Amino acid sequence: MHSDGVLKLGEKIVEELGLDQSVDTLGRWMAHYISEKIADVESATGEDREKKMSICADSILNLWTHRSELPSGKRPFEEFESVFNALQSLDPDDATPRYYRQIRSAAEDEHDESSETAEWLRLASGIDYTARALIRYCLAAAAEAAVDKSKDWVALADVAGKNNDFDVRVVINLIQDAETLTPKTSADIKQDKIKDLINRLEAFSGMASKINSHFLSILQANETTSDCLNSTCIAQPEAPQ
Repeated sequence: MHSDGVLKLGEKIVEELGLDQSVDTLGRWMAHYISEKIADVESATGEDREKKMSICADSILNLWTHRSELPSGKRPFEEFESVFNALQSLDPDDATPRYYRQIRSAAEDEHDESSETAEWLRLASGIDYTARALIRYCLAAAAEAAVDKSKDWVALADVAGKNNDFDVRVVINLIQDAETLTPKTSADIKQDKIKDLINRLEAFSGMASKINSHFLSILQANETTSDCLNSTCIAQPEAPQ
């Protein structure tokens, strides 16, 4: 079903590896091998073509499976390797808490929603969500320069039926984030998503202000206690009669 797409993916890998100009012997060998298999398919007809197509597709997909082991500078999505692990858990659409998830879940079950404890837990959840959204924005902005090159790999992986691979899905999400959060033109702006982020950030600002006030009250109480201990609040002994 995806045979033509697999061939195009193989051609892209050959192009990246380079047939002659590369100083990497293994890379040149792989490029020549895949190139020869593609040439065999293109020159064959009938049942012979189907057989050679099967061999060629298996070779290309096997190489694609081991793409992370290709030479440096030639790997698909190499520009994103430093952010893959971080992006895997930075999904604002996932309501699962990132920090202390088991403890928070148990605590939310034990306390009434109107209690002060429940309020603090909701505050923690809001901070968790917004922190992930902010980090994801920073990563999207940092990776924006690599997005255009990776679009070709994503398109080829899609037509080859490999769009569900982990790194492909991550890059697709990152491309979408870059287009939404760092748009090149006003027409690229996704209004609803931007408005949701603005609302979240405003709520985050309110949370930070509330926590700041809480810490200030503790600090002021400590300073008052310290002043009392050091001077005016200490009861003076009565003069002897």
